Amino acid sequence: LTFSPMFSGRGFAFQRKQQIERQYRKLLKKRRKVPSQQDDQFTDTYPEHLKHLYLAEEEMLKKRRRAPDASVLSEEKLNKAEESVMTEGRSKKKTSNQKAKEEYEKIQAERARKKEEAEKRKQQREEAQRLYKQKKMEAYKIFSKKTKKGQPNLNLQMEFLLQKIQQNT
Repeated sequence: LTFSPMFSGRGFAFQRKQQIERQYRKLLKKRRKVPSQQDDQFTDTYPEHLKHLYLAEEEMLKKRRRAPDASVLSEEKLNKAEESVMTEGRSKKKTSNQKAKEEYEKIQAERARKKEEAEKRKQQREEAQRLYKQKKMEAYKIFSKKTKKGQPNLNLQMEFLLQKIQQNT
């Protein structure tokens, strides 16, 4: 078999099938010239692993002889079915490149998720620290207030401690 652009994108089995079809057509032309040969002459000599292909081809050729218009339609349907089977097979079996891409995307998604979680934790920690500093600053302002004579303002301190006790209970 030689590479042909007509067969690009199709598998080895398809090319083999096309080659078998061509050989079979040649044999049919020879049979028409020599009418004494039987139709089922080659069925016994088929290799076991290709036997189903030969038998299917024979049935298809018999159908073509019966109805030429219907055979064109059936051949188109068969070609479409073969192409869909080939594309399904390709989508099921992933190439190593596709597997590597998927693995890479999974790793990237995992890293992004971890980064977001770390960012959330960092923001929560910063918010907690800001609230803590704010409360400390309020307490410091209250405890550092002085009277006109420079004495600590115990009245404000007692109110602050009372509020703190009430919040805890």
